[in-house]
Amino acid sequence: MIKPQIWVWKGQFTGHISMHSEEQWKVLEDSYTSFILTYAKTAQTLKADILCIGTELEKFVSTRPEYWKFLILKIKKIFKGKLTYAANWDEFKRFPLWDQLDYIGIDAYFPLTDKKLPSVQEFEAGWELHKKEIYTIHKRYNSPILFTEYGYRSVDFTGKEPWNSKRFFGQVNLQAQINGLQAIHNQFWNEEWFLGGFIWKWFQKHNRVGGQNDNRFTPQNKPAENLLRNLYRENL
Repeated sequence: MIKPQIWVWKGQFTGHISMHSEEQWKVLEDSYTSFILTYAKTAQTLKADILCIGTELEKFVSTRPEYWKFLILKIKKIFKGKLTYAANWDEFKRFPLWDQLDYIGIDAYFPLTDKKLPSVQEFEAGWELHKKEIYTIHKRYNSPILFTEYGYRSVDFTGKEPWNSKRFFGQVNLQAQINGLQAIHNQFWNEEWFLGGFIWKWFQKHNRVGGQNDNRFTPQNKPAENLLRNLYRENL
């Protein structure tokens, strides 16, 4: 999957991107069209399986749905693979264009547990309500579910606000990351309506990232890397 993302100054949430006038909206739309069609051409050249047309852009989509409908048509003229959109965990139920796309994409940072070191079973219990809601959306559109991002920081309380990316927040907890990843695998990987997911966050320079003292999202050079390798091997 090729998944272009907008990064906003000082880490502001992309879901809040909004304009104050029709003129400003037009500037944004023209810019985004050029941006995403460039990636559509690249995805087609590379014969990518999937193109993600947007990431966590709820305000943009909900305010300008007609623009997005026409944009999807333009993308389909260029890219012949499957299309999805990466909805934030609290956005996917409201996204209005799933019927225009192939897969229901979710950035799966659902709040699951307030425990400092949740067990696998406690993580799984936290999925119960969210999983029902995900399945409901799957049935409504008869489309497979894809976790366009999933992962946990190796930090205390990692299941409480899994989206929390504050760099200096929390003590290292390697086991919490393992338990969260095992639970998400247990809950979803054997469901026929679930396609799989893409880990956040994986870096190219493997030897320079992660490690035993890292409390960030990457599983690299941590026990979680071995877990993921084994889990993915099971599904080959």
